[in-house]
Amino acid sequence: MSPTPSAVALIGLGKMGANMARRLARGGVTVHGYDTAAETRQALSAEYAQITAHDSLASAIAALPQPRLVWLMLPAGEISEHTLSTILPLLSAGDVVIDGANAYYKDSQARAARLRALGIGFVDAGVSGGVWGGDNGYTIMLGGSEADIARVRPLVEVLAPAADRGWLHCGPNGAGHYVKMVHNGIEYGMMQAFAEGFALMEAKQDLNLDLAAVSEVWRHGSVIRSWLLDLTADTLQQDTTLSDIQPKVPDSGEGRWTVLEAVELGVPAPVISNALFMRFASQGKHDYASKLLAMMRKAFGGHAVGKA
Repeated sequence: MSPTPSAVALIGLGKMGANMARRLARGGVTVHGYDTAAETRQALSAEYAQITAHDSLASAIAALPQPRLVWLMLPAGEISEHTLSTILPLLSAGDVVIDGANAYYKDSQARAARLRALGIGFVDAGVSGGVWGGDNGYTIMLGGSEADIARVRPLVEVLAPAADRGWLHCGPNGAGHYVKMVHNGIEYGMMQAFAEGFALMEAKQDLNLDLAAVSEVWRHGSVIRSWLLDLTADTLQQDTTLSDIQPKVPDSGEGRWTVLEAVELGVPAPVISNALFMRFASQGKHDYASKLLAMMRKAFGGHAVGKA
């Protein structure tokens, strides 16, 4: 196990960022955190002596010993780009920025080149583990140079489930976010398969299937046992009907990028593509097409059309 660095600035203390700060603190790392929400900063500072939440980006970075490690846990896109532009004048050659967002890998490659010209290192880190990662550890997929990864490795060994597993230097800049992008595309497909299977069983009313019991028995020894199945079983134990849940599933962007990459490479990915399209349908983006289909049936067959 590599020696633990003395300090890191963690920018973005949302659900994942805050839990990462806690895990780092428990691992002996001093965390200088920043978040725009004052209540979030105050609550986290009160939990651990190892965590100091600052009221400005400049203060968090200035508190670090040089050369500095700055880890961004922010939404991909405009917020990440704005924050990176804000902190660049505060950094020096030899510092390393780690981007833990679900960023598009081509954006990460461009950012790495931009920072490299200033002598600043850049590591793109795909982070998986959700709200459970603080306790169980995070799977971390890294892209960057050997030298930058060596700087970041002690932090990653604390954040991962164990120092020797659950993390990987995937390749050069962009590789970490590329692997995380594909990971999320696979996640879309697995979730869709479980959803469709349980919908089939729920629809077979004459068999009176106990879906909570089915999900529980599948967890033990079956070939489809998985963490997603564990989460599904927990959900169904609490509420089998899901009558109060809105049937709308947002997409974060990574599924779209995975499908676009499949098109660019000419690699068939029908399961991931269909899972993405089903999310679009759940967002009401299939409503017009469904209405038009109903009108076609009426036009050629005289079938009745329901009114909203």
